[in-house]
Amino acid sequence: MHLTKPTSTFISLTTIPMNPLNPEEFRKQGHLMIDFLADYYHQIHKYPVRSQVLPGYLQKIIPESAPCSPEPFETILQDVQNKIIPGITHWQSPNFFAYFPSSGSTAGLLGEMLSTGFNIVGFNWMSSPAATELENIVVDWVGQILRLPESFLFSGGGGGVLQGTTCEAIICTLVAARDQKLSQYGMEIIGSLVVYCSDQTHSALKKAAKIVGVNPKNIRSIKTSKASDFQLLPGPLNHAISTDLRDGLIPLYLCLTIGTTSSTAVDPVGLLSEVAKNYEIWVHVDAAYAGSACICPEFQHFLDGVENVNSFSLNAHKWFLTTLDCCCLWVKDPTALTKALSTNPEYLKNHATESNRVIDYKDWQLMLSRRFRALKLWFVLRSYGVDNLRNFIRGHVEMAKNLERLVVMDKRFEVVVPRLFSLVCFRVSPSAVGQKSGEDVNEINRKLLESMNGSGRVYMSHAVLEGVFMIRFAVGATLTNMRHVSVAWKVVQEHADALLR
Repeated sequence: MHLTKPTSTFISLTTIPMNPLNPEEFRKQGHLMIDFLADYYHQIHKYPVRSQVLPGYLQKIIPESAPCSPEPFETILQDVQNKIIPGITHWQSPNFFAYFPSSGSTAGLLGEMLSTGFNIVGFNWMSSPAATELENIVVDWVGQILRLPESFLFSGGGGGVLQGTTCEAIICTLVAARDQKLSQYGMEIIGSLVVYCSDQTHSALKKAAKIVGVNPKNIRSIKTSKASDFQLLPGPLNHAISTDLRDGLIPLYLCLTIGTTSSTAVDPVGLLSEVAKNYEIWVHVDAAYAGSACICPEFQHFLDGVENVNSFSLNAHKWFLTTLDCCCLWVKDPTALTKALSTNPEYLKNHATESNRVIDYKDWQLMLSRRFRALKLWFVLRSYGVDNLRNFIRGHVEMAKNLERLVVMDKRFEVVVPRLFSLVCFRVSPSAVGQKSGEDVNEINRKLLESMNGSGRVYMSHAVLEGVFMIRFAVGATLTNMRHVSVAWKVVQEHADALLR
């Protein structure tokens, strides 16, 4: 029997990139990237705001497999320009008025770049002390600007953490609340735990409840109405809790909202937290969008009663000039989080001398690994200062007020819900359509929205409240000014003219 000798594979070291972090190459490519992004922001108003491509467009123009040999950086950037940008919906466009803003800034972008450049993995204090300690400081700074009670700050025995998104903040606090109840009553009651919210609460709560093991039948989505501006009211909440107690269930968690997604309704935190306190319910306040506005004294009354809640969160990446992702979460009792979320294997321990004197943020979140998010928030706070951040928010509110006046002046339109911050919810009114059917009016407004978005000149989104389809005009993109709002309103009128004719 003849055996063939296996052939050896020889790889020349000259074919392997010897230094993927070559400082000089980074300097050269970094300059090209900065120039590319600067040009992008300079030209962004010229792009269709909502991407106009069809599903699967990219598969037709990108090779089926990765290249075996390196390609020039300039070639890659050219493909970004020609192939990727057409498939982007431009959230930073001054003509973007959909959803809620994702406000960017030079300081936030450069802080993110620095964090990415350092590329640390800050799971515990020892893995990068600066990452932990700067986060401690920055979340206290923001808490002070909001005038949160001292009990939410590290200086007062509470504390904050930078999560990725509100979804993570809700999951973490819900886990903490669940484990407190289980330690009190035992594991066998998990099927009896009940979560409360309004029918305007973000869907993140229902997802979180499923993840932590709450029976989907025990999620109470309490009806709100236009009569109460879609606030959750104490009476219906108390009735729901009393009914559950009578049925042998155990109230667990209440999620209140400052600035709901559909219409920016604000739940009365003080009144509702008083109800919850009677039943030992964990109360979380989701202020993802409107929380940023509460740094302005004229909006801080929306936080009345926050001293009675257990946790509070806002997304700095929405309306605080900080790039995605950056959710600030404060808790009164950090040990509730750490008991529920901590792991302490030997290989993750700090030195013995530090173990009892430092914070390990791995025990405040779902994941082990974490990014140095505090840098970009620190950059934003220092680069602009609190006064300018307040004026930034006030400017958007004034633009929204101006749009609201324009809507009211045109008798074909109506404002559907009161404006509280920088979101205006409007529609073509039934009288302008000349039909009594609500479905017909909704269809006209649906067509109007799609027509405007399809033009590429603006991008808005929608919501449905009590069966009424309304167009949401959210002012908040960093580059937006009054001129863009005025032009956007002319787009609305032009498309309404064509549709109503």
